[in-house]
Amino acid sequence: MVEEHRSLRRVAALKLKRVVALGAALALTGCSLLSPRPAPPSTPVYAPSTPVPSAPSSSPAPAPQPPPPETAPAPRPPPPTRENHLSPATHSLVTQAHTLMARGDLDGASSTLDRALRIEPNNPLLWIERGRLRLAENDAHQAEGCGRKALALASGDRATQAQAGRLLADALRSQRRNQEALEVESQPFMR
Repeated sequence: MVEEHRSLRRVAALKLKRVVALGAALALTGCSLLSPRPAPPSTPVYAPSTPVPSAPSSSPAPAPQPPPPETAPAPRPPPPTRENHLSPATHSLVTQAHTLMARGDLDGASSTLDRALRIEPNNPLLWIERGRLRLAENDAHQAEGCGRKALALASGDRATQAQAGRLLADALRSQRRNQEALEVESQPFMR
């Protein structure tokens, strides 16, 4: 009985080895099916740079052909433009912040915009709103930081870049840095 048990074990181990080997073979075969080999090129890849000597002939050898002019790569198409929008939640919070600002509650407006920024921290429109609020609070240094952050996040959206640029220029002027404000206003996204 012990011998029969050992025999069954050997048969089971042998079957397991076969199953593993078959599985490995199928996996390797499957990999080659997923990435087919490229077709060989129809034109020769290597062209010798020196002419191959040929049998002497009675006619003069033709003049060597100049290499074809290199063509410049095609210009890349401009990246697709994008527009930044506020989500319904952040739009509601910005509206609420505007109402609070109109009432003179700048602290309430600030905390409301902070809540909106926790929802969408990478939305440049919210950073512009926060920068405008900082200017209203006479904190031009913080407004400048918000304008720079908004400008960095607004890539691809010319309208938002222009808004962020106006905020940044206003913040710089508030700090009497007029030359830097003029430099910002001369950027292509401000036109």
